Amino acid sequence: MELAVYNVKGEDTGKKVTLNDEVFALAEPNEHAVYLAVKQFLANQRQGTHKAKERSEVSGSTKKLGRQKGGGGARHGDINSPLMVGGGRVFGPRPRNYGFKLNKKVKALARRSALTFKAQNNQIVVVEDLQFEAPKTKEFVNFAKNLKLADSKVLLVLESQNKNVFLSARNVENAKVITARDLNTYAVLNNKALVLTESSVAVLNQF
Repeated sequence: MELAVYNVKGEDTGKKVTLNDEVFALAEPNEHAVYLAVKQFLANQRQGTHKAKERSEVSGSTKKLGRQKGGGGARHGDINSPLMVGGGRVFGPRPRNYGFKLNKKVKALARRSALTFKAQNNQIVVVEDLQFEAPKTKEFVNFAKNLKLADSKVLLVLESQNKNVFLSARNVENAKVITARDLNTYAVLNNKALVLTESSVAVLNQF
């Protein structure tokens, strides 16, 4: 698959880049692998610090409030009972780790499947390597406008860390910058347009 390369002004440079069909054009993209990769990513974002006090952890007297029978109502024990207002909670949440293991090959298949879906929907744009002389939010906004992506959620993929580009996009709503090595399935899918630089394509072709 070949795509045209654009410059920062949104003009076609006449150059072409070749996307590896084994990465961007799978014959059978695996939707279940994509689901598992996204599920794992979101699960890993959860802090898991939730906690509720159970009966034994609530501060209060342990004296039985009333007789077992003959009271005319339901039987209950002390004031810490879950039946009482201010009592403990039955099977309340406890701190836990929501993360789970996913094999490397499954994660790689999910990433390639997500890139294939993007290519099939014509949501991939290739640009020349960006070189901002200084952090300028306005420059990044103009760059997105030139590519007609100002109103879209955009993910810019760089070959390596570029501080000026990162800082220029930091305050732009619906824009995110990531390196090719850090690209994951969730990041690929969580945007409207995937903008790749020429050098990042070379890295992604080896995924």
